[in-house]
Amino acid sequence: MLDERDRKILSLLQEDASLSVGDLAEKVSLSISACSRRIQRLEETGYVARRIAVLDRDKMGVPTTVFALIKTAHHADDWIETFRKAIADIPEIVEAHRLTGNYDYILKVVLPRVEHYDVIYKQIVRKVELFDVSASISMEILKSGMAVPVDYAR
Repeated sequence: MLDERDRKILSLLQEDASLSVGDLAEKVSLSISACSRRIQRLEETGYVARRIAVLDRDKMGVPTTVFALIKTAHHADDWIETFRKAIADIPEIVEAHRLTGNYDYILKVVLPRVEHYDVIYKQIVRKVELFDVSASISMEILKSGMAVPVDYAR
């Protein structure tokens, strides 16, 4: 069971995972050892899945975002696994979701420029049969992040 201090620790770690235990302890009014034990427990119980560095996309040379909306005529488990394998090794595809509604999948693709999308498209269609693919170019990022709400955690 999480308490308010656990939630505050999780929120702070989401904002900046490089904070020292001392800084975290001070911000949540705990001793360093008590805070350290809580962090260890949150990691061991899976609340903290991993700690990562978020890179600047402009500096990394991939400022363009394209969302590829995919329809397929195939819904069998073996096709889904083939599709999963086809996209797994393409680093430009940073997210993939199976959807309800008019499209079956959406891919978030980060690219050096929009023209590079064709390279990614061809990599996918060489490996798996698709019924329809529609792409939309992101014009502006209005909100971005990986932080999730902590108030719902049990």
